[in-house]
Parts: sequence; structure tokens; C-alpha cells
Amino acid sequence: METRRASLIAGPIVGVDTGGTFTDLVYVTSRGRCVHKILSTPDDPSRAVLDGLRGILDGEGPDAGVRMVHGSTVATNAILERKGAPTALVTTAGFEDVLEIGRQDRTGLYDLECRRQPPLAPASMRFGVSGRMDCRGHELEPMDIGDLDSVARAVAESGAESVAVCLLFSFLDPSHERAVAEALSGLDLPVSLSHEILAEFREYERTSTTVVNAYVCPRMDSYLARLQQSVPGPLRVMQSNGGSISAATARAEPVRTILSGPAGGAVGALEAGRLAGFERLMAFDMGGTSTDVCLMDGRLPLTTESGIGGLPVRLPMIDIHTVGAGGGSIASLDAGGALSVGPESAGADPGPACYGRGGPVTVTDANLFLGRLAADHFLGGTMRLDPTRVAGPMADLARRAGMTPRAMAEGILAVADAGMERALRVISVERGFDPREFTLLSFGGAGGMHAASLARLLSMPRVLVPADPGLLSAMGMLQADVVKDYSLTVMRPLDDLDDATLDRAFAPLEKQAAQDLAEEGFADNVTLERSLDMRYQGQSFEIAVPLGPLDLDDPSVFKAAFEAGHERRYGHANPGKPVEAVNLRLRARAMPERPDPGPEAEPVEAMPEAARLDVRPVVFDGVEHATALLDRSRLLPGNSFHGPAVVTEYSSTIVIPPGCTARVDGRGNLILEFD
Repeated sequence: METRRASLIAGPIVGVDTGGTFTDLVYVTSRGRCVHKILSTPDDPSRAVLDGLRGILDGEGPDAGVRMVHGSTVATNAILERKGAPTALVTTAGFEDVLEIGRQDRTGLYDLECRRQPPLAPASMRFGVSGRMDCRGHELEPMDIGDLDSVARAVAESGAESVAVCLLFSFLDPSHERAVAEALSGLDLPVSLSHEILAEFREYERTSTTVVNAYVCPRMDSYLARLQQSVPGPLRVMQSNGGSISAATARAEPVRTILSGPAGGAVGALEAGRLAGFERLMAFDMGGTSTDVCLMDGRLPLTTESGIGGLPVRLPMIDIHTVGAGGGSIASLDAGGALSVGPESAGADPGPACYGRGGPVTVTDANLFLGRLAADHFLGGTMRLDPTRVAGPMADLARRAGMTPRAMAEGILAVADAGMERALRVISVERGFDPREFTLLSFGGAGGMHAASLARLLSMPRVLVPADPGLLSAMGMLQADVVKDYSLTVMRPLDDLDDATLDRAFAPLEKQAAQDLAEEGFADNVTLERSLDMRYQGQSFEIAVPLGPLDLDDPSVFKAAFEAGHERRYGHANPGKPVEAVNLRLRARAMPERPDPGPEAEPVEAMPEAARLDVRPVVFDGVEHATALLDRSRLLPGNSFHGPAVVTEYSSTIVIPPGCTARVDGRGNLILEFD
């Protein structure tokens, strides 16, 4: 597929986002910017990455200093598909079943046949060792060297390809975990130590996070090793927390990359909104397989209470909500004859029916059937869709449902929109935010076809569609800081803390941060951000409060900041109740060179005739409308037009329904507002 170029001044760097249907690449040099999309290769994601890299660098003369930032789904898919490495768990004797007991909660409260998925480390591969630390980090029972030798033999005989080590209270004194690692060193297996992955209390969550890391480590290690051998320069990997890390760190700690791609999209959305003058955003990323939504009130929302595939992963991540609705989501009838859309996806192979590979009817096919997608302009005309492959399967599905084909196509879009509307309500209404106070920032290859209808459903005032929306996640990776997160459980009353005490407590974390960032190539210009997880004594959950400018010589100031956060989250505070600090958190941030967005362009009112490609029939609410087909690459800042219209571009298609007005701002963003 050919690339499309646009002017942008920056250093030589490539952003790559691997999705379920397409792999997206953005290449930025001092000469400009190239964008490129290629079908993903689910059997080996690196093949699409390397093919796309060769395509985007073809004729450019690859610069030996070109850098690459990659958003990978390898760790994510390994967990969701349960295709990671056979993993052993070594833990304190008597605690071998913590992973299986969990929190004893039920995901389906009223499902009498509810069954939890089996743990990643089965009972036959969980081993207990002697030795015991207490809750203050004091040794209650020394380790038995002979016991370590027998556990090492048992791990070797179990067939494990990776090992997780999680001992009780090891975050307070890791000496026993290090002894276990030494005993396992002769097995030549990757070993994940809990005090290095997550130095916090809550035994189940720490064990789960460490086991997840061990489970995906061999697969991620081999994947990144293949890329490093072929990429003509340094390779960095996007983390779930919105920052990037070196490939070497990602190979050792892949659990930090499980929301790699969506995190890049959130970073890109925040930057695009900021440049356009909108800070209160609801980011809506609809790709081929899923939809990711994220509410940003001027900053990236972070959470440590997340997970994947029913497994808790207690690491800092951008708070992103995902639903199984994308362009490739399959439409079908359930056992009762009701229409359902997703979560199953046609993916890249066979893809939607219109790809011509015998795929099922999908959301993309419904958009094409209704005229909302131009078959001859998909991916800038480099990939032609086949409407004739849609008519028969759509008619068959409609016949079985007792509907007309047109009603079925609109029904598919309505069901898909309902699922995405629910997702947007989860991150807004259910958390006390009013969607009417936010701008819907739409991106992803399929987002522009559904953004206007979703904004109307939520009574949102406008939609912002940035330039190259189908590649915003890849672009966001180039805008991300280098970030390292650290934590340590302290469990201290707030009244016991002052500036000097906190300086001593944070010192080892800050020393480790300086060392780690120096190894990543960033010894200078490092920003350290301290925060504390706090709670009222007796509570089970904490609130992260930035230390920032607060003066701990007066603890009442810091307590007031905590109580203000408690009021926002829970609707009340208890001023007379004692407060305790639970975890120290440190975020170390370095800022690499970023692409320069350049100045805003001067507005031009007259729309070039070359931007008007055609007038075609498009169905809206059961009525066929004569609809303008516009080429976004030829629209100019200051241009405005009324719907209905379909705006086509290389990476996406934007549908402007009747009753909607669109304008182009000085940065090429398309802003949709409703009459």
C-alpha cells in the first residue's frame, strides 16, 4: 500500500501500533511525515511490522539513527488466548494456593454455573519453600538451602519455561527472593521476582501480577529479539502507563505493556485535544477489533486497579475501558433470534465480507451497504472493497431476522453504537461526569463513521477528529515521555511523616530511578514525581495524592488534600478520622525529542473544487440522501460544510450526518457540531 506524506519537522523516528486488523506506522524526519497502514499478521505480528517498516522506508534511505517506538499486542494476546509459557510459581510454604483462592468474588453473581478460569500456574507447578518474613520485614524463619535445591529440581522436572517467585512480605526484605533466584539460576529460565515487579502489599494481587509477567515473558522476549535484529536503530516499547521503555526492559517486564497500543492512543488524543484548545475530552478509539474509551480531564487518568482476562494486574495504567466493538465485529442472530454484534471479530483474515475472502457480515459491511463507506477510496484507494460480496450475506441475515436488508444494516450499526454508548457512559456518567461538558475526540480507523451518532446519543456538544485519525495511536507513541514507575508499601500513620522522613523513604526509589533512566540513555533532565496512596484507617482502598508543593511540616495541609480527593471520589469525607499512608509512589519521567506540530495555518473560506469528489446516495434513518463525498487531504483550514457528507482520507472515513456542521481548524482537525 502506498504511503501519504505531510510536512512536519522532527527527528528520524517511527511509531508502530499493532492492531487486530491493521498495523499502523508513522515515520517522521526533518523532510516530513509518512503514514502507512498494512494488514496485521496475527500468526506472527512482527511480520507485518517489518513489512510495513520496509514499505515506509523504501526509497528514503533508512537513517542509521532512526528510532522506533512500538505498541505491541503480543503480551495482551498471550494472556487473552492463554498461549503464554508453562509457568511455575515458587512461594512461601503454605501459600501455594493464594493464586487460586484469589478474592473469592464471582464475576457472574447470579450465574449458577459460573466458573473461574484456571490460574496461569496450575497446582502441579506451584512450589512452597521454607523461610518466612513478618509484616515488618523481620525474619521469622530462615531459609533451608537444601529445601531450595529440591524446589529447583522440582521446577526443572515440571516442564516450566518461566518462573515467578513471590514470597510473603518480600517487598520489605527481598533477601529470601534473591536466594530463590540464585538457586534457580542454573536452570537457564527467565525468573520474575515480585519485589522487582510490584513491591506492594496485597499478596494475591502481587502474586497475580508477577505470574502474569512470567507467563508472557518468553513470548515477548523472542518477539522483541526478532524485531531488534531487524530494526535499523534503537527500539522502545510503549507501556500501559503512557510512557515508553527500552526493549530490554520490556523483554524482562512485559506485564507493563499489556495496554501498550491503547495507551499510545490516549497520549496522542490528549496532545491533539490540547493543541486544538480542548482539555476536557472523552477519547473514542474504534479500530477493527475493539473500541477503547478514556475520559481525560486535562490529564491522563491513571489507575492501579486494573487487570486483563479476569487476572488482576496492580501496576499503574491509563484508565481505559475496552469493549468488543470494532469495524470487524461480526453481526449474528442469537438463540432467541435477536441481533447481536461482537465481541467476536473477523480480524484481518478473513476480515469483513467486503474484503472478498469469505468473511462474515460485520459493522464495516453495514457501513458499506448503506453508502457510508466509499469502496473505491478505502485506504486512499490502495485497497478496494467489494460491495457485491456484502449484498448476499446481508440479505440472508435479514431474511432470517424477518427484516429488509437496509433495516438489517441500520440495525447492525444501532446495536454497535449502543454497546459503545454504554462504554462511554461507564467512564463518564457512572463516575459522576457530565458528557455534555466534554468533547468527543474520535480516532481509530472506524471511529469517524460512528462518532457523530454517539455524540448525539450522549448530548455532547462537538466531535473532534484529528488529522490521520486511524494512525493517532502510532503518533501518540512518538509523543510519549520515557516513564518509569516505582512503588513501596510503608503503612504508616500520616502524623508520623514529615519532609525528612519522606526523603529517607523515597531515597532508594529515587536512586533506582536515576540508575534505570541512565541505563535507558536519559541521565539528564529527569523529573521525579512523588505521590502517596492514602486511606482512612480501616479502609480497604486507597487514593493516590501527589506530594507536589504540599508542606508536610504541617500534616493538616496534606490531610486536607487527601480528604478533598476522598470527597470527589466517594461524595463524603471524615475529617476527624485518622489517616494512614499505605504506599509510596514515584514516577520518573524523561522527555525525548518529539515531533514538532508546527504553527497553525491561516484560515481559507473557499473550499477547493478538487475536494469535492462525488455526490452519492447514503442512507440515514431509513431515508436515502444525496451526500457529498469529500477528499479530506484537499480541505483547507477555515473550510466548513453541512451534512450529510462523507469525508474520505487515507486512514479513516468520517460520516457527517444531516443536521451536523463540520469545519477545519488551523491544525487540520475536523470539528463537528450539531444544529
